[in-house]
Amino acid sequence: MRNIARAGLTFTIVMALLSSARATTKGLSQIVTPELQGPGDLSLSLQIQDKRIANPYELQAEMGLTNWAEFAVFRGFKPDEWIFGTEFGLLTKEPYLLSVGFVNWSPHLDVDPQPYIEAGYYTEHHKFIAGAIHAGYKNEAILGYAYDFNPTWRVQVDFQSGAENSSTIGFTCNITRDFQMNPALYVNNGPGHNLFGYVVLTYTFHLWGKAGGREIKKTDEK
Repeated sequence: MRNIARAGLTFTIVMALLSSARATTKGLSQIVTPELQGPGDLSLSLQIQDKRIANPYELQAEMGLTNWAEFAVFRGFKPDEWIFGTEFGLLTKEPYLLSVGFVNWSPHLDVDPQPYIEAGYYTEHHKFIAGAIHAGYKNEAILGYAYDFNPTWRVQVDFQSGAENSSTIGFTCNITRDFQMNPALYVNNGPGHNLFGYVVLTYTFHLWGKAGGREIKKTDEK
């Protein structure tokens, strides 16, 4: 099958490619999620967060290239950095999802990419996510859950193992079909379990393909 061949090639490339930065392709509050940006959709985001999480001010551009590939670029200001990430869908038909990719690649700061593999089970309201990421010298678990009340409101929690990472709780509000807000609270996994604030504002442009906004999607809309 083409998907299996593509999966093998993609995983080989990704594994052939660590940072404390927590830039990801747009997902929950902290972790990547296995669903992809729609083909032709360009999302521009402003990410503001406690400097103990990552670069306090970041701009992000995320582009859906095909129904199985997307690419993201982050621009950080303190410190000055460029961060790259990408994701490839191996299974893209809900309810079962499987993706591979990498995040946090910053050639400007000589930071290597962090490859990951992630699976999801998505129903109309419940979204379950689990996977693993290779960060520097160790492998870490990534877990997430989201509940969609309706096309406007979602609550979400996620977790990445490692003392330098966090658990998060937050929500997503689609203010319009294309304008999205995601505030969250980070709880550090290390000693003290310090609390950090985070918010992302996103606007999506539909450059080609089927336009439809970035409202929280129901399973039967895929």
